[in-house]
Amino acid sequence: MTNAASLSGTAALIGDPARANILTALLDGRALTATELAYTAGVTAQTASGHLGKLVEGRLLGVAVQGRHRYFRLASPEVARMLETILVVAAAGPEAARPRATPRVSPELRAARTCYDHLAGRLGVAIADALVSRGLIVLGDEAGEATEAGRAWLAQFGVSVEPAGRSKRMFCRPCLDWSERRPHLAGRLGAALCRRCEELGWVDRARDGRVVTVTEAGRSGFANVFGFYR
Repeated sequence: MTNAASLSGTAALIGDPARANILTALLDGRALTATELAYTAGVTAQTASGHLGKLVEGRLLGVAVQGRHRYFRLASPEVARMLETILVVAAAGPEAARPRATPRVSPELRAARTCYDHLAGRLGVAIADALVSRGLIVLGDEAGEATEAGRAWLAQFGVSVEPAGRSKRMFCRPCLDWSERRPHLAGRLGAALCRRCEELGWVDRARDGRVVTVTEAGRSGFANVFGFYR
C-alpha cells in the first residue's frame, strides 16, 4: 500500500494543470524564479507559491537561494525521465482523451530541443542512431555502454563521462523521445554530448523554452562527425 500511496500522491501533484505547466517549463534543465513560473503556469504569484511548495515537498522540485531570489528546478534526472515518459504515453493516447486546446508540436521543438540536460527531438535521435550504427555504443532497453572503439571516439571528440563526485547516475540510458517515438541518449553520456555540442558552438539554446537551434558550424560539424544534416 505504501507504493500505491506514493504513486497516487505523485500523480496528484503532476495532475494539476498549473503544476504540470510548471514542471514541463523546467524540462530544459534550467532554474526559474517563482515569478517566471507563475507567468508560465498562468496563475497569480500567490497561487504559484502554493503549487511550488507542494512540488518541493513532494520532491519533484529542488530550490536554491541566491540573494533575494529563490530558484526552482527539477529535483533530479529521474523526475525529468518520468515527465518525458508521461508525455510519450499522453501523445499516444486516444484522440478523444486529448484536450482539444492542446497545440500541435512546433516544427522547431520537434527538430531539436533539450530534454533536461541532453539533446532530444530529431537531432537527439539522429545522434543516438549514428553512434549505434557505427558500433560506438551498444544500446539496450534500459541502459547503454560504449564499446572499446566508442571509448576512444568519445575521448577524441572531447567528451568526458566520468561521474562527478559521488554521483551514481547511469552512464547511458535510452530515453524514449515523445515526438519521434524512438530513443535519444540520456544519462552521463547524453549530458556530456550536449555540453560538448554547446562548447563547439554547434547548438544554441533558446533564451526561453526548450528549443535548440543548430548553427551553421553545427550543420557542418554534425555532417562531418556524425554523418547527417539536421
